[in-house]
Amino acid sequence: MSIWKLIDKVKGFVVYDADKEFYAKVFPDSVERKDLMRLRRMRQEDLSEVLEIEAKNYNFPWSEGIFKDCLKSGNYSCLICEELDVIVGYSIVSIMAGEAHIMNICVDPAVQKQGVGSKLLEHMIELATPKAESIFLEVRPSNKGAISLYKKRGFNEIGIRKGYYPAVNGYREDAVMLALDLVSLFK
Repeated sequence: MSIWKLIDKVKGFVVYDADKEFYAKVFPDSVERKDLMRLRRMRQEDLSEVLEIEAKNYNFPWSEGIFKDCLKSGNYSCLICEELDVIVGYSIVSIMAGEAHIMNICVDPAVQKQGVGSKLLEHMIELATPKAESIFLEVRPSNKGAISLYKKRGFNEIGIRKGYYPAVNGYREDAVMLALDLVSLFK
């Protein structure tokens, strides 16, 4: 294996720019906080922290089994966002047959609205762009912060899935379906 292929393989495990960390130390105002967050592949040993964040955000969180299935299947790109070696968010995207589907993007409530979700979303779009024409997701209409993030990035509402999400007292909440045309982004 050539050195360049090895470097590309290593980049697949960690997305991080050491130059930015250096400049942040020397010139603290020259780098945004989100530029210092590290993205890497999710591992089995991350699941306890991931499940804690999931439980903080959702009344009906994904189970450990769902996360394990995503890690095992090989059909999902499961990412962790770390800040100072603490997991602050994660995302899962499926990219197949010319389409990408964001399955889950979640940020610890203590650091929401500080760039973590944006960083994860941007990276999922970058991952999907060479392999997919569109990227899709569902979001609860009550999740105004997430909807705002997606719309700022160019996602458009394409429909509603009635009764998609479980809700309190046995009710069901609709899902807003959003899509981003990746082909038109780079014309």
